[in-house]
Amino acid sequence: MTITLTANYKEVLQPQTVEFIEEGEYDLDAALKFIDDYNEDAFVAYYDEYVRTGESIGYDVVDTFIEHHGDVSYVDHVEEAYYGVYNSGADFAEEYYSENMYNDLPVDLVIDWEATWKQNLYYDFDFVDGYMFSSSF
Repeated sequence: MTITLTANYKEVLQPQTVEFIEEGEYDLDAALKFIDDYNEDAFVAYYDEYVRTGESIGYDVVDTFIEHHGDVSYVDHVEEAYYGVYNSGADFAEEYYSENMYNDLPVDLVIDWEATWKQNLYYDFDFVDGYMFSSSF
């Protein structure tokens, strides 16, 4: 069901959904788009977390994560899984090891970060549209 007119959403949606929209003081157009994209049950179950997380780390990140996993229920895990924005898996591998694991890497050390990504990190992380997510959340 596509909700095309914001004027008649009260007649189209279930009473509990209308009440949820009005109590939450949500942006009506954004709420109706979410319902169109998912459904009313998902709206009631996940929209609060969707908005909170979207405002915290960005709606584009949240949408990418949900799309990657194929179900809006994954919104509950996006914050714990999100590592940031990277140009490549190699860039992530370099930061992961340089800053998070070994703060004192010698500057003259030559490391193949692409190979490090593919051999050691690729299976534990998902690189999707520039965003890095842990695959074990």
